[in-house]
Amino acid sequence: MTINNKNKLMTFPRVGKFIIIFFSIAFIITALYSYKLYTYIFNENVKTMHTIILHEGSTFTQVVDTLKANDVLINYKAFMWVSKKKKYPDNIKPGRYLLSPGMNTNEIVNKLRAGIQDPLDVTFNNVRVKEDLAGKVSRYIEADSLSILNLFSNEEKIEQFGFTPQTFSAMFIPNTYEFYWTTTAEEFAERMKFEYDKFWNDGRREKAQKLGMTPVEVATLASIVREETNKSDELARVAGVYLNRLERGIPLQADPTVKFATGNPELNRILNSHLQIDSPYNTYIYPGLPPGPINFPEIKVIEAVLNFEDHNYIYMCAREDFSGYHNFASTLAEHNRNAAKYRAALDEEKIFQ
Repeated sequence: MTINNKNKLMTFPRVGKFIIIFFSIAFIITALYSYKLYTYIFNENVKTMHTIILHEGSTFTQVVDTLKANDVLINYKAFMWVSKKKKYPDNIKPGRYLLSPGMNTNEIVNKLRAGIQDPLDVTFNNVRVKEDLAGKVSRYIEADSLSILNLFSNEEKIEQFGFTPQTFSAMFIPNTYEFYWTTTAEEFAERMKFEYDKFWNDGRREKAQKLGMTPVEVATLASIVREETNKSDELARVAGVYLNRLERGIPLQADPTVKFATGNPELNRILNSHLQIDSPYNTYIYPGLPPGPINFPEIKVIEAVLNFEDHNYIYMCAREDFSGYHNFASTLAEHNRNAAKYRAALDEEKIFQ
């Protein structure tokens, strides 16, 4: 009995030792695995700053392939593991997402899965025609140029915004705006209406009323001024010329409106035949302002009309030195002399159209 008990006592410590070793190893393995998972989730995982754009219908494979193609991540296994745990492959959301160094895998997946987009600045200026506008804006947002162009033929929607097809361009004031990449053409138009209403605050509307004009009419005149000069320090003076003519009932006789009527805004020389074109945009034939803007005037030009230079000039003619500046006149005789000098310069340079 004594011997058997002794054997049992010697056996149990040995078994206990194995159990301790087993559990120690299991604990170490579990700890190492837990640490690995922890690093998968919380370690920094962006190698280079990159903006990823995901289209509607993008798959998880495409997301991973895009990241790999641009060498964005440090650990792709971590990204795929965390993504699957958070069910991101089933929740791909289109958008524009900026991934930057310092972000961990958990932050990356949360951002993409929640569709937390990074907005971008959309700038459009120097816009003459709607095709220019559509082309410039479609570079920044998901809406293509055709869908933006279609806005200008949707008369029902244009009327809802409070415009006509002729005046609709006044709603799109060139500037820099913040948009999400997933913006549709209709959302773009709605945002432009919001910005239009914000721009035409009480102060600007009051200035327009003092001129006897509506905001659209101010934009229409600004579109002419914009075509007449690219010199910022001359804008208010040119605006003053046209406002003087409107006040005195003198036809505007603005060459840019004739160019618009011809459909060729690149004309360098207005001929007598152009002046005979029967179009409501031909301000040589029809008095007052044309039916709507002939381009998309920038804010500085609109402001130049609202804050015009007060003077007695009613004539203007491009300078004969082709500097882009103008000679101004208060009398027809003086204007005719200026015009003769300019025509002579055109002839000398052999500019006939």
